[in-house]
Amino acid sequence: MIYQYVVTLKNKFSDTIDRFSMLVCGVSALLFLEAYFSGNEKLMILVLGAVLVLLLTAFNAYRILKLNKRVRFNYLLMLTGLVWAGMPVYPWLSIPLILMGLIEHQAKKDLEIGFSDEEIVFNSIPRKHYSWNEFTNIVLKDNLLTLDYANNRLFQRETVDDDEDDCEEDEFNSYCRQRLNASL
Repeated sequence: MIYQYVVTLKNKFSDTIDRFSMLVCGVSALLFLEAYFSGNEKLMILVLGAVLVLLLTAFNAYRILKLNKRVRFNYLLMLTGLVWAGMPVYPWLSIPLILMGLIEHQAKKDLEIGFSDEEIVFNSIPRKHYSWNEFTNIVLKDNLLTLDYANNRLFQRETVDDDEDDCEEDEFNSYCRQRLNASL
């Protein structure tokens, strides 16, 4: 499908996902060390896993806080899950951690909305397809996209700041107005 316009919306949960991932990995590493020192089984995987998880968590935290870079915790979460699988207690925690690692990239991805002559598509899981007659108004103003549904629902989100905007807001708004009038 070819879209005349694609609007990218900010993901407001990305920072929360990063903080939660750092918390889970940091606490897990401390629990690995605690299990090693207090348990009868001296499994070296617990120490190695704890050290590796702590180092990677600290490295990612540094990149986020000091360098303001986007980081991914997917490999770190999967590594933490694998170490949990070798733990004498709660090995089932490996399943949610590995699943978190697998979906982390998609959860932090910015939402894209494609506007074509036939439909409006939200690039989410699952994809949401809407026809133009399901909306009464669509406006992009000051990096804020507003979609007014025909059933009186309102969707309003901030867009990603792009220095290389492909079009002007007026051009996009005029296109949407034209498509909405054609769908009546």
